[in-house]
Amino acid sequence: MLTVAVGLVFASVATAQMAPTRGYYNVVGFGASPNGQTKCTEAIRKAIDTAAGEGGGTVYFPSGTYLTGPIRLRSHITLYLDAGATLKFSTDFDDYLPMVPSRWEGIAVTNFSPLITAYQAEDIAIVGRGTLDGQGEAWWDFYNKLRRGGDAPRSKWQEEFSRLNKDVITEMNYNLLNIGFLRPPFIQPYECTNVLVEGVTIRNSPFWNVTPVYCENVNVRGVTIISPPTSPNTDGINPDSCRNIRISDCHISVGDDCITIKSGRDANGRRIGRPLENCTIVNCTLLRGHGLSIGSEMSGGVKNVTIANCVFDGTDHGIRIKSTRGRGGVVEDIRVSNLVMRNIRDEALLLTTFYTKTDPEPVSERTPIFRNIHFSGITGDAKVACALTGLEEMPVENVTFTDIQLDAKTGFALKDARGIELHHVTVNTETGPAVTASTVDGLEIDGVTTAKPHAATPVIQLDKVKRVFVHDCVATPGTETFLRVSGDSADNVTVDGNDLKQAKTAVEKTGDTGTGHH
Repeated sequence: MLTVAVGLVFASVATAQMAPTRGYYNVVGFGASPNGQTKCTEAIRKAIDTAAGEGGGTVYFPSGTYLTGPIRLRSHITLYLDAGATLKFSTDFDDYLPMVPSRWEGIAVTNFSPLITAYQAEDIAIVGRGTLDGQGEAWWDFYNKLRRGGDAPRSKWQEEFSRLNKDVITEMNYNLLNIGFLRPPFIQPYECTNVLVEGVTIRNSPFWNVTPVYCENVNVRGVTIISPPTSPNTDGINPDSCRNIRISDCHISVGDDCITIKSGRDANGRRIGRPLENCTIVNCTLLRGHGLSIGSEMSGGVKNVTIANCVFDGTDHGIRIKSTRGRGGVVEDIRVSNLVMRNIRDEALLLTTFYTKTDPEPVSERTPIFRNIHFSGITGDAKVACALTGLEEMPVENVTFTDIQLDAKTGFALKDARGIELHHVTVNTETGPAVTASTVDGLEIDGVTTAKPHAATPVIQLDKVKRVFVHDCVATPGTETFLRVSGDSADNVTVDGNDLKQAKTAVEKTGDTGTGHH
């Protein structure tokens, strides 16, 4: 009896899905073939237009494979991919013409249509248990061929891009713009409100996967994003100059940044001047890829970001906040907590204003600013525990590290910063000090220790520092030197309330100027 009842339930559900009901538009009924060979672009457009004409509704894809060109959503439209449904996107580049307004690596351009796009729409969604396959290999191969150079004539797509983007090509002087073949992003709503992407699996994007631009109220939830490790620039989720963003419960393994927060590039981004603000990223699993980044395209500014309860396993980096001279913009009020990082190939934590090599220059709108950034509750292992590097003319300011336990080849390296605090930080290095600080003004070292002291190496190394307070630290057995301070910094370091009796030398002063306070 139970088996019969369950069967009846499934049958009724299946019937309901196929039956024409109000607000529900099955693409098969508009001529879409689920054979994976026949292009369904026009049938999908008809379904969307019909739904929009009725005030909105759900465009439904039952199980099957649908080949299509770009899809443009309209207000109050939901694309619903049932389990077993796959949308495969055409590899005919002409299908993505005419070119449309877009943003590419933070630069406003006119480019190939995104695979799924919407312009100034509201209440749009892409949901379900189905799969979106961008078939990006054709795009990657053509792009890689162009990058390698050669004597082949420019393609018609490059010529069209150059014709439509003359001014921005001249302004930016950026090699990829000069090449003129910018692969389209997968999902890029543009100037939209109330955007939802939920449940779907996204594979093989030509370029960035989910990248809302100038949008408000964006929710990306329970999405799986997969691209090969060698696929170029296949970032997972990249909100760009958006407001009120929630990214949660996603699983990402890609060929570039897993998640990146952006707000425009250089003068082009500053002129538009739209920050990314109010962003929450929680409960995500990041595998292959470059980890989670803010920047480097952040010229419009980034503020009010929370990142919590995420796992990084095998990413190239953990958290990166990156910029360079010429970008400008302010990154502020960032809180990162409760992360597990394993097998991180480079830095677990990276804050750098030297993402590209630059020379010092006077402070101006071109100068990037990092301030009010807080890390807590982070465990794991990496090649580098933390690298924090500000500018001589604009130090990184007010950064705290609390409850951190990391195993790494090298430890914390802090340079050109002010107002830095380390509370209850344990760093076990393979070589070098647990913490090195140089040209830092205002440094509190509270409860910092290591379980792996090294011969002839201090646990903490301080050079050219001011206003340093070292307290409540414990030297573990085997420590030769706990704290080494350069002579020109000794007068600026206060050491009090520590348990350093296990160290052969508690505090060592190098050079012959100044005295330390013990």
